[in-house]
Order: sequence, then C-alpha cells, then structure tokens
Amino acid sequence: MILNHIWGLYAHPRSEWQTIEKRHESFMYSLVHILTMALIPSICGYYAAAHIGWSIGTSDVIKLTEASAAFISIAMYVALIAGVFALAYLIHWMAKTFDSTPNFTQSLELAAYTSTPIFMVGITSLLPILWFVALAGMVAISYSIYLLYSGVPIMMNIEEEKGFIYASSVVTCGLVLLVSIMAASALMWTMGFGPEFIS
Repeated sequence: MILNHIWGLYAHPRSEWQTIEKRHESFMYSLVHILTMALIPSICGYYAAAHIGWSIGTSDVIKLTEASAAFISIAMYVALIAGVFALAYLIHWMAKTFDSTPNFTQSLELAAYTSTPIFMVGITSLLPILWFVALAGMVAISYSIYLLYSGVPIMMNIEEEKGFIYASSVVTCGLVLLVSIMAASALMWTMGFGPEFIS
C-alpha cells in the first residue's frame, strides 16, 4: 500500500525509519507516495480559495475565481513535487561529505517521508482561517524537521553525531529552497500571474 508508513512515522518514527531502511522500496513507490500526498494541499487549497473563502483577521472573507484558484493549485502541486525532488538531490549531493553513499532512491525516500507532515497539514485549509492554518503549518514543519533528524542517521547509515550535522545542513538548504520558491512566487505575481479575487 502506498501510504503504509504514515501511521508509523507519527506513532513510532525511529522504528518506522528502520523498517523503511530495511525495505528500500523502489523509485516508483516513492514517486507515487509524493504524487499522492501532494494532492492533499493542492485540492484542499483549491476548494478553500474558490468555494469557502479565506478569513484574514476581521475583514471580509476573500475568495478567488475558480480559474485562478485552479491555476494556483496546479502551480502549488508542481512546486511541492519539485521541492521534494530538490530536497532529495540536496540529501544525495551532501552524502559524500558525511561518508555516506546512498543511491538517489534512498535520498528520495528520506525526502518524501520527511515532507509527509507538511503535505498532510494541507487539510487544515478546509478551515481557512489564517492564524489556524499558519499555526498548524508551523507544527507540521517542526515535526518534519524532527523526522529528518531522526531519519538521517538510520537512512544514511551514519553515526548520530554526523547525522545531526548532516540533518542541520539539509534543514539550512531546505530553508533556502523554501525562500527561493516564495521569491519565485512573488516574481510570478508581478509578471501578471497573480490571483484574481471575487469582489
């Protein structure tokens, strides 16, 4: 089953990482996991923006046109998938520095399962209140970072001390990647690809 590791990553992450490391699923397995999980924030975000409307403070509810919400949701879907692959590339690229020799599929597994809480928190956009979604997002990011720190030593077969430094390097690069995606989004908005609001 595609999603068979999700409960384990929440209930007992370290032992679940060991199970994932022993099985070494195929590239296609990880890819299907990413493609499936990235649908959650994209579909929920579309529905919230086009049909429910976002509540920001005490102002009126803000809605987008269906076409605009669909465009942004598709762009989000592509960006999420690209972000996981970029994170996997960073994990793979930095491995030699820390005396680890994973193949790309192992790096993709680590990136995919580490990103799972961030994908799953997308369901909170069905209650589109800005402070609530932002708070839930911070919790999800924190748990993803915890999964990364607990998973790196196991998946990369290195000592805990090296794993901590390795994971810290990945987190730093991941934050740079996130800022880059946000900057690209802002640039796209200035080029005329911004949202269209319903008045």
